[in-house]
Amino acid sequence: MQSIPTIDISPLRDAEHPDRANVVKQIHEACTDIGFLSIVGTGVSQETVDDMRACVRAIFAVPEARKWDQAITRGNYRGFIPFGFFSPNDGSGTADKYEGYKLHQEVAATDPVVTDCALYGPNRWPAEVPEARDRVLAYWSQLDEVALLLLGALAEALDLPPRTFQDAFATPMTNMTLLHYPPQAPDEPGFGIHPHKDTDALTIIAPDPVGGLEVQTRDGGWITPDCPPGGFVVNIGDMLELWSGGRLVSTPHRVVNHSGKERYSFPYFAVPRHDVVVTPLLTPLPGFDRPSVHCGHWSAETWRTNWPDEVANEDTPELGTLHS
Repeated sequence: MQSIPTIDISPLRDAEHPDRANVVKQIHEACTDIGFLSIVGTGVSQETVDDMRACVRAIFAVPEARKWDQAITRGNYRGFIPFGFFSPNDGSGTADKYEGYKLHQEVAATDPVVTDCALYGPNRWPAEVPEARDRVLAYWSQLDEVALLLLGALAEALDLPPRTFQDAFATPMTNMTLLHYPPQAPDEPGFGIHPHKDTDALTIIAPDPVGGLEVQTRDGGWITPDCPPGGFVVNIGDMLELWSGGRLVSTPHRVVNHSGKERYSFPYFAVPRHDVVVTPLLTPLPGFDRPSVHCGHWSAETWRTNWPDEVANEDTPELGTLHS
């Protein structure tokens, strides 16, 4: 049975730290084995996480009618995602049992990058939670720093030039989803979020104390990350798997909330700049054969195919697909 290690990443901040090389090695081993790890020593305080969780609770406590006024649209994939709105992108199965609030990279509406890619721009922020914008963006900024540390360590572990991954995240398409999962009855079919692989480069999440996140092992079993208080769960997404030629592993995971309690989470999805083309930087491992992916096109297709009446076509990347 595979396991998910907990790693103190604080030595990554000091190039001369005696434990730095060992930490890089541990991160590499976890990301090539199960593709998940728990991290501590991030510099993000528990108070910051607690404040963020309180903000997320407040956003979902907004009256239902006002949530719908702030709902996502085909032309603006930002704002409220109603409960049961989306099914898996391949159109199979029942709708996932969550409600969400989608946030994309925040830039001014007048920024030239908005013309190049509509997923940049100002977000919708609920007026009923006036602290939301500042609190979320401050948290987001701290996770940007954590992501860059991890990306640098992974480039080093793969013997790539030091800033290979980091340089792809100038004006990135990094995004966040705020999530609320009502409790599921023990015999209730379906999932909070169905089994899937993340289609980004790297995901960072402060796990909710009620639990519910499950990670698939190579033998088909499911395990729960044992993340200590103040820690974060990190997983490799399909883009880093592709960049590494299959060495870094994007692993299926799911959410099932049988806790009997409300579950709240706020994953951070690190995505490169819109014009980056992700292609293997190392000779692909035997059997690993994936096409290169244009980040802007991939992202647009990901959101487009979320709509129940939209389907993937020959131009839709296969990232995130669970292959049998």
